Amino acid sequence: MDTMRDRFVDVTGRLLDEDPRLALVLADITAAAFAPAQERHPDRVVNVGIREQLLIGAAGGLALTGMRPIAHTFASFLIERPFEQVKLDLVHQGVGAVLVSAAGSYDWPAGGRTHMSPGDVALLDTLPDWTVHVPGHPDEAEQLLRHAYADGDRNVYVRLSAHQNAAPVAVEPGRFTTVRTGSRGVVLAVGPMLDAVLAATEGLDVTVLYATTVRPFDGAGLRAALGDRADVVLVEPYLAGTSANEAHAALADRSHRVLGLGVPREEHRHYGSIPEHLAAYGLDAASLKERISTFLW
Repeated sequence: MDTMRDRFVDVTGRLLDEDPRLALVLADITAAAFAPAQERHPDRVVNVGIREQLLIGAAGGLALTGMRPIAHTFASFLIERPFEQVKLDLVHQGVGAVLVSAAGSYDWPAGGRTHMSPGDVALLDTLPDWTVHVPGHPDEAEQLLRHAYADGDRNVYVRLSAHQNAAPVAVEPGRFTTVRTGSRGVVLAVGPMLDAVLAATEGLDVTVLYATTVRPFDGAGLRAALGDRADVVLVEPYLAGTSANEAHAALADRSHRVLGLGVPREEHRHYGSIPEHLAAYGLDAASLKERISTFLW
């Protein structure tokens, strides 16, 4: 199986061939993989080097000329480091770009804290009108990337990860997908958390929703999935509770409970592997089963 990042390179290369309005801005990360595309389109594939503020500034400038830019690097360097440029050069200027990340919350533990960004989606929540896609499989990444590229001139964040589910789900951008039905509450699995959630809830009388678009939050889909018990567990591959306020807003007119599970605020100062980090965060299947069961029963 290819990775989400592999699929991003392949799809973006083909889109560059098809649409002269599309531009790609890089900050060294993945630049070697895009070398063939840069040879074909030297005026529309730009590597600014390890200058992440310039990465976003250049994307904003290209958008001001009427182009549709895609900017790409690791999540910590795409959202956190140049956040002022995201706020001013895109949002304040009233232009849009597609930001495509890699190495989100725990993808490269050996890279240390500098290469982890569990707060990226929460940080974007401080800005208006962002669409945020969190695919869980390369097929979903391709679908959501194409949707993001074609989404007018909106600002869109596509959060790619080395952590992925074994099989794709037929998803609709902007809508939650019902994977399993039950009566004791809803467990909402975001992107690459689906496999662990399905394993954790096997035999439990719960509805499992799958989200690959988290902003805008599909409040109507959440409401429709709830039965008599308005109990919701959010399982997100980034900062725990990132979508809790969205769930509360969707259920504001009814009594409800929300449990947000995700990466904790406390820093784990160990390298390890992706599975070891998930276990440390309580996001492996065994930990999730205990935490979900305790909350819902």
